[in-house]
Amino acid sequence: MKLLSFTTALLATLTAAHPVFDDLITPFTPLDYKRAPAASLRQISNFGSNPSNAKMYIYVPDNLAASPPIIVAIHYCTGTAQAYYTNSPYARLADQKGFIVIYPESPYSGTCWDVSSHATLTHNGGGNSNSIANMVDYTLKTYNGDATKVFVTGSSSGAMMTNVMAATYPALFAAGIVYSGVPAGCFYSQAGGTNAWNSSCANGQVNGTPQVWAKVVRDMYPGYEGARPKMEIYHGSADTTLNANNYNETIKQWAGVFGFDYLKPDTTQDNVPQSGYTTYTWGKGKLVGVYARGVGHSVPIRGSDDMEFFGL
Repeated sequence: MKLLSFTTALLATLTAAHPVFDDLITPFTPLDYKRAPAASLRQISNFGSNPSNAKMYIYVPDNLAASPPIIVAIHYCTGTAQAYYTNSPYARLADQKGFIVIYPESPYSGTCWDVSSHATLTHNGGGNSNSIANMVDYTLKTYNGDATKVFVTGSSSGAMMTNVMAATYPALFAAGIVYSGVPAGCFYSQAGGTNAWNSSCANGQVNGTPQVWAKVVRDMYPGYEGARPKMEIYHGSADTTLNANNYNETIKQWAGVFGFDYLKPDTTQDNVPQSGYTTYTWGKGKLVGVYARGVGHSVPIRGSDDMEFFGL
């Protein structure tokens, strides 16, 4: 993997201008998060190799499906597995649909995820991404999970890690949903920092061509030629934590991976799924972009819409 070379190529494109999509998707009515799930959140300490010391928590509903799907739900900076379990809809939806939810927890002070190191940006590289992939493997084996229905999603730092998981372990996931993140590799630290902040990326100053961004993804798993997860990208136009230009760059990244023209979406739907949101699709839904006008950091989770995208 040649991270220095692709970062150099990426930074060389900083002055390139790319249009902002002003119309994307709108959400459904949020679920009632106050209703307690029927089962309980449990920590799993012996899930296998854990090179980055991330923690694993799991929610297994009482009405578990015979071969259950799995959703990996990744928290934001300052968050915890417990907080994301409580404040996201996935455990309640698991009660309805019989899937399992894995809630990883960051091992670092401040609980951001490592999306900057060579280790985490490499397939089986020994970083956070490796630990999370091993959580999935454990769950598939322990609960006879459906390996064709494994999904990943997250908010903010968890959204960044969602892009990284889709890039480093493409064969593991059928789909990913990103709530207000940055492209995979955008936070890469040339100094070798683990869990490092990248102000240039956060401020929307890293711009690349679809070809450069696609190479960033492919370099995370050299030689991989198999299927890749479909992706849905949410971002708010008023995001002051992770600038809205990161929406454009993430769309360009996955459009480049899939071979789509990011400037020519197949469909554009204004005020979908709600007023002020615009939804774009490419490749019959292989890539979906939802741009939320006037929404800050981060876009609220749309549980019902997520289930539809995941096919659950």
